[in-house]
Amino acid sequence: MSELPNVRPATPEAPQQAAGTRRALSAIELLAFACQLFAFATFAIWGFAAWDFPLNLVFGIGAPVVAILLWALFVSPRAVLMVHPFVRALVELFVYASATIAWWSMDQAWIGLMFGVIAVTCGVIAGRRRLS
Repeated sequence: MSELPNVRPATPEAPQQAAGTRRALSAIELLAFACQLFAFATFAIWGFAAWDFPLNLVFGIGAPVVAILLWALFVSPRAVLMVHPFVRALVELFVYASATIAWWSMDQAWIGLMFGVIAVTCGVIAGRRRLS
């Protein structure tokens, strides 16, 4: 028996994240994403409803496309251009403010105000979680 090594139980190590995976999304991040989708839908509604016939097609399709491109370039989790987090927050705030102004221009100030407050609050909380 003296030939056997002295073995003591050890606490298992914490599981490491596999390469190529990311942590699960939180509820606030999903709500922030829903706000972004609502902003894109707002731009389409604004473009089709606020302009006359030839321009409503241009703005109804063009405004959401521009907002989606801005989001994909700067704000998305796999953004094309990696910028400072404050620039990322400014672009996100610009999209939210533009959607709020679009609701105001359609004489729906309360919808714009509620969306602005919810979107900015979710964006700030989600941004703080990304930094930590």
